[in-house]
Amino acid sequence: MARLGRGGPVEPPDPRALAPRAVLLASEERELSAEAIDLAARLAGPVGAPVYVFAIARVHGASLGFPNPGLLPTKAEWETQRKSVERAVKALRKRGLRSEGRIVGTRAAAKKIVQEAARMQCDAIVMGADPPRGALISDFIWSQEPQRVRKRARVPVYLVPRPG
Repeated sequence: MARLGRGGPVEPPDPRALAPRAVLLASEERELSAEAIDLAARLAGPVGAPVYVFAIARVHGASLGFPNPGLLPTKAEWETQRKSVERAVKALRKRGLRSEGRIVGTRAAAKKIVQEAARMQCDAIVMGADPPRGALISDFIWSQEPQRVRKRARVPVYLVPRPG
């Protein structure tokens, strides 16, 4: 994908023009929407590429520079992500696609998502996303993580707007 200077990446190519080796369906903690699952399937389907489902269980920070158990994801947060990933993998397999899922706990979601795409040799990333916010505030809002992934990634990142 062509990248601009400091302005970030250009819009990803038309999904029909892409023939990926693999697709990463990623979430920075939000529920994987049916629309995002559908787009990942449409990208992977024509070429039979696998879809890797990757979710982040958010670590809420550090205390004095050290991990603090009170800031780690709770059992309920891990379970929410597990169910979301499981549902997405099941939906993708139902369409005849190869799929597997993984969940990681981190504070640096954008960095981990981009690393996972590179590790799995994915040629596209699909994520659900809120509308972009202003540059000044967007660096401080967790819901803007998909936009940060798009800025960091060296592959096309398809952001699927939140339904409704």
